[in-house]
Amino acid sequence: MSTPTLEATGLTQGAWTLDTSHSEVGFAVRHAGISKVRGKFTKVEGALTVGASLAETTVTATIAADSFDSGDANRDGHVRGADFFDVEQFPTLVFTSTSISGSNEDFELTGELTIRGITKTVTLNGEFNGVAVDPFGATRAGFEAKTAISRKEFGLTWNAALEAGGVLVSDKVTITLDVAFVKAG
Repeated sequence: MSTPTLEATGLTQGAWTLDTSHSEVGFAVRHAGISKVRGKFTKVEGALTVGASLAETTVTATIAADSFDSGDANRDGHVRGADFFDVEQFPTLVFTSTSISGSNEDFELTGELTIRGITKTVTLNGEFNGVAVDPFGATRAGFEAKTAISRKEFGLTWNAALEAGGVLVSDKVTITLDVAFVKAG
């Protein structure tokens, strides 16, 4: 039995643009060892170039570091500052895919993620949610993906010791994507 082509899924070859109003780049990090802080980046640009197969398909994304939003203005200001993202010196986070593998429904997206000028290879486990034409005639494709990174590997090393032991902010950060792309032209 042969693997269906991407065309069979409705994901046609060519350029697709991230629909920022129907997409979210989220994160979660453990705080004080007992709860999680969740949030998102509100300024994201992305492009999907669909090839004849997954192996010939690419994804790029640029995130404005100053769009970090955890719902707490004081925390957001601290994370945007020199202790974490240092948005004045490093205004963007960038992802460029290097390979995509798997099936048409479940895939692994591997690429280079750059945060604070440090680039590391990351792999996101993803799910293709399908293609639909909206009431305005735009063709849309939906995807979900998730990965976990070590923030220390990207130079995000600030922390504070807790009186009972442990640290205030965990090293592990979970990144979640729930995104929609619109077929260009």
